[in-house]
Amino acid sequence: MSVLKVIELLGNSTKSFEDAVKNVIDEASKTIKNIKSVYIKDMQVKVDNNQISEYRVNAKVTFGIMEE
Repeated sequence: MSVLKVIELLGNSTKSFEDAVKNVIDEASKTIKNIKSVYIKDMQVKVDNNQISEYRVNAKVTFGIMEE
């Protein structure tokens, strides 16, 4: 039987939503092992001078609990 844990993280990028998600995974994987999936709960952009200046995602990261 496997047990999974879900945490919620916020990520951002000046390039794209895809890059914002990649940033979430890259940063999470520094301290979390066995990441199984990422669910994007919400997406938004920051606008400056009528131009998109930042892409933001609210992500739920699911990972397996490591057995000893």
